[in-house]
Amino acid sequence: MGKSNLLLKITPKSLLLYSTILLLVLLAGKFILRDALPLYAFDKKTLSYFWDHRWPLIGHISGGIIALAIGPFQFWESFRNRFMEVHRWLGRMYLLAILIGSVAGTYLAWTTALELNFSFALGMQILAIVWFTTAAMAYIWVVRKRITQHKEWMIRSYIVTFAFVIFRWLADLQIMHDLMSKSAERAPTITWLCWTIPLFITEVILSWKKK
Repeated sequence: MGKSNLLLKITPKSLLLYSTILLLVLLAGKFILRDALPLYAFDKKTLSYFWDHRWPLIGHISGGIIALAIGPFQFWESFRNRFMEVHRWLGRMYLLAILIGSVAGTYLAWTTALELNFSFALGMQILAIVWFTTAAMAYIWVVRKRITQHKEWMIRSYIVTFAFVIFRWLADLQIMHDLMSKSAERAPTITWLCWTIPLFITEVILSWKKK
């Protein structure tokens, strides 16, 4: 009986949701294990042109990893309801991680990114601003006890946080290299694509659910 009830709960909608979550987890895991963690070895060859700016880079990456790790717990309803105080402290840690990551991102925008070109630096700077702003808006709404708005802005915030992962995924796609052979063209484009399209899709879904 229990098994049949479980099967009844598996709908095309839930299957799509779980498949999407699994894909995102795999992409995030690949990013953290392959791209992020090796940087903590502080090896000059691995850090390459980031060597002279390694501490801001580590701050940027650390903020992103911490926010990525905390996010799922904040959306986990049963965990949130059972451990509300933990949820609040994790929320503060999430905001602090993004603050550190976005400040470090601003520094990197006008140092390493600017060495490539102004378009890349500007794209990085805008991303850092949007990253912190979406998290700050989520915090402002929860302080005002507007929970619906808080949840919506947390979704937006986590989507922008996931830009870390999307950026690396897009950068690895061969089609990106085929369309834009020069990194001076490719990097600024990916910097915008990694968060604008996911955020646009999110806005459409949030608006659709309000109908």
